[in-house]
Amino acid sequence: MSRWRTEVPTSGSVSLPPDPHALDGLGRNHSIETALADLVDNSIDAGASDVLIRFMQQRGRLCGLYVVDNGRGIRADRVDAAMTVGGSAAYGADSLGKFGLGMKAASFSQARSLTVLSRTADSHVVGRRWRIGDRTDFQCDVVPPDFAHEEIDRSWNLKSSDTGTVIRWDDVTGFPATDDPTRVQGFLTATMTRILDHLGLVMHRLLAEGRINIGIDAEDTDLATAGPRFDVTPLDPFGYQKPGHLDYPKRLTATAHGHAIHFDCHIWPGRSKTRQFQLVGGVVQRQGLYFYRRKRLLHAGGWDGVTVPDPRLQLARVAIDIDDEIIGLFHMNPEKSRVTVGPEFAHLAEQARGEDGTTMADYLRDAEAAYRTSRERSRNRRRMMPPGRGFEPALKGTIADEVPFVEGENPIDIRWRRFEGTDLFTVDRDSRTLWLNDQYRSTVLSGRRGGLNDAPLVKALLYLLVEDVFQGEYLGAKDKDNIALWQEVLTTAVLCEVARSEKE
Repeated sequence: MSRWRTEVPTSGSVSLPPDPHALDGLGRNHSIETALADLVDNSIDAGASDVLIRFMQQRGRLCGLYVVDNGRGIRADRVDAAMTVGGSAAYGADSLGKFGLGMKAASFSQARSLTVLSRTADSHVVGRRWRIGDRTDFQCDVVPPDFAHEEIDRSWNLKSSDTGTVIRWDDVTGFPATDDPTRVQGFLTATMTRILDHLGLVMHRLLAEGRINIGIDAEDTDLATAGPRFDVTPLDPFGYQKPGHLDYPKRLTATAHGHAIHFDCHIWPGRSKTRQFQLVGGVVQRQGLYFYRRKRLLHAGGWDGVTVPDPRLQLARVAIDIDDEIIGLFHMNPEKSRVTVGPEFAHLAEQARGEDGTTMADYLRDAEAAYRTSRERSRNRRRMMPPGRGFEPALKGTIADEVPFVEGENPIDIRWRRFEGTDLFTVDRDSRTLWLNDQYRSTVLSGRRGGLNDAPLVKALLYLLVEDVFQGEYLGAKDKDNIALWQEVLTTAVLCEVARSEKE
């Protein structure tokens, strides 16, 4: 056996440029809203005060998308570096950019063609284009100045400026392949709403400061007109009027590697119906930690080892501002939509203290107490039988928070079994079980794999409907009539679903 060496020798080097098809894999974790947020970051870094996102429609079809700003533009001697995949970039102390991949990764995640056109204060205009999928090298196309001028000087619905940048996406992969006006308008409405909500959330501090305005519109190229501009409004996840606990908000502080880490702990008022509280994803998923970098929200919700998500903690949200100096404790993904914490973060949160000695454990207890207080009115509701087997634990917890239970009674189970007839359900008072007909299980689950706690929506609705027939010593005439009514209507409904599934 030869002697093992501590060092690996080399005898020269070879150049191994990446395959051009490597461009195809950039930005695959982006959605259209996170991709556009990345482009808006670049506009903010370029000093823009106004950004417009415009959908283009031609002969009924969506055919392209623009992101236009009135920033200082890209200098001619920097445009090639800006278009280089992984190119170096000199980021300032307040820059939102970090990896040198943002514009390319965001664009290639959504489109097959990226064109960048820009004009600086010296009126110099530059243009470059990347196309992916059919190239065999890394040659970037040069766009002639006359076309660049034409695009930059189009009628954009934003604050006027002699400088700015136009980013154009063609062959957008997520657009519907139809000219049906109902489907196209439905897609536009849903997509614009998602973009407005996402940008309103992640940019809420910058929007509230007036540092940037962001708008969205759509242009029909056949009519040469753009529709109304919809402006992004701040969606502050801490934007309550009155806290849910009088001692909050409260700052807890810990130290890592000589840097102070602040946990700004908030408790929302209960039963809030505001957009700031009812964020996309649901209030339970949006509880927890909110990481900001340079006033830009990177990460909204989740506890990252500090505790586990719980419906009773849905009023708890913690703002944490991070920077690039704390190496190893926080890692931002390239899409700037997620922060991963290091292994010591949970211990750091445990060590954090407020000026009055409040700990993270104290805060979590206070948040849970505030939630229970906000639900006190539910104790005046009719007492119900508790849910048993067949219910998701989170569903059981929510029911327990919302209604008082009949004391000393066994819970109601909801289970599946095969029936001889076509009835959807049967009430078994002796075993405290609501049985569901297993022949409809696949239809109810839309073909998904079943389990003990499957079909939570159907089970919750049936529980609320039939729970009271399990109370009392016997079924009265009214109970029997109600069961017959529910059986007839719901069995017909599920048979209609079966027929629809068989047609599809």
